[in-house]
Amino acid sequence: MKMTKKLIIASVVLPLTLSAAGAFAFGGKHHEDRHDECRPGSGLDRGMIRELNLTDSQKEQFKTLRQANRDEMRERFQGEPEQRGEIREARAEKLNDLLLADKFDAAKATKMAQEMSNKQVERQVEMLSKQHKMLSILTPEQKQQFVELQKERLEDCGDDMPRHKGKDRK
Repeated sequence: MKMTKKLIIASVVLPLTLSAAGAFAFGGKHHEDRHDECRPGSGLDRGMIRELNLTDSQKEQFKTLRQANRDEMRERFQGEPEQRGEIREARAEKLNDLLLADKFDAAKATKMAQEMSNKQVERQVEMLSKQHKMLSILTPEQKQQFVELQKERLEDCGDDMPRHKGKDRK
């Protein structure tokens, strides 16, 4: 195998290996971090819901929405694991074909990046739609209280974030 191909393969495999190792070291998917709370648009968590003093009817509406979201996700990922694995492998093969080709094809790379970007946008819009449905359950007073709680949380997050020293800072 040519040295160039070995370097390209190493440049693809090494980051994947390191990111997987980092995920395991960090606790995988189930690691709960303050960083999630500090994410803009993080929506309603259980603590915030308690502070909004929801009525029993609102609690029931939230419960129904969460159950519908859960059922939708189960349906979406109900396919056979082998089938999902094949899709993942095909995507990885397309990526490797692009990266390991003798000449870089910018048009193919652009198309692939655009497809990935479009899927990310679709997921983001879907998530925002679900958050909107949940927040539409609140009364105007609760919405105002939600905004205030969010501002408090962001201020707390700003205090907890590490400061980075740039060229202009001393």
